[in-house]
Amino acid sequence: MYYMNINKLNGKIAECGTTKEALADDIGINRSTFYRRLKSGKLLIGDIHKICESLNLTTEEAVDIFLTDKPHKCA
Repeated sequence: MYYMNINKLNGKIAECGTTKEALADDIGINRSTFYRRLKSGKLLIGDIHKICESLNLTTEEAVDIFLTDKPHKCA
């Protein structure tokens, strides 16, 4: 099973000078839905693709964020 590293995602969001709210808007997801999916760690594959595009993630960054092998707690 794979997990999402929310801390790395939060860091990348900040590094890109944006917010979770703006990212949700950019990828076309209701903000509350986006927060729920982040909290549960259950993003849809389409969400992940859009996030990668929006944040200009490299393949390595995407793997580090979305395909980690141990759970990370939200910070």
